[in-house]
Amino acid sequence: MSDYYVQQSSECDYLFKVLLIGNSGVGKSCMLMRFSENQFTNHFYNTIGVDFKIKVFQIDKSTVKLQIWDTAGQDRFRTITSSYYRGAQGIIIVFDVTDRESFNQIRQWMQEIDKFAAESVNKILVGNKIDSSQRRVSTDEAEALAKSYGISYIETSAKTNINIENCFSLITRQIIQRVGKPNQNQKSKVGMKLQQNSPQQQTQNKKGGEQDSQCCMS
Repeated sequence: MSDYYVQQSSECDYLFKVLLIGNSGVGKSCMLMRFSENQFTNHFYNTIGVDFKIKVFQIDKSTVKLQIWDTAGQDRFRTITSSYYRGAQGIIIVFDVTDRESFNQIRQWMQEIDKFAAESVNKILVGNKIDSSQRRVSTDEAEALAKSYGISYIETSAKTNINIENCFSLITRQIIQRVGKPNQNQKSKVGMKLQQNSPQQQTQNKKGGEQDSQCCMS
């Protein structure tokens, strides 16, 4: 068990909303499942609209509660997910290193961030599925794109649990560096107010899950 994991507590030093965005099938849901529950499955359904999980962990002697939103990558859900950019402190943009098109779409995702998210939001670029031998995007190319946006780049595999914790720790540290340390009276209030899915959103998240997206092969 990683040193980052702690028991969930009502007292937290930080409370942040973080989004996972990127094309459908790049492994966002698998990354979230690996980080939040240390589990992986080769069979995962397409996310419909937006789903989220809460993770409490220890980082640099601070207790952090992340509300991590897993957003659908399909074009038909863009109008649903756009509203969830509001209030986000961090955004993880994910592409599949075996899928060239998912990398080519990064610029479009960055345009959506500029349109819907706060200007100060922290962002990192993630290349997932590095365990695969069918790589189509090089590390150098991805690092160059991240550098052009002035953001960090990290490579992961949800399947073999490579750099998953490091990915979420990296974005969390960058947010903390930006917002600064809270005083004692601000504990559990820094960042955001936790939200719950409305009944309509919960229904949306359950619909359309009959086809296996195979997004979690890595």
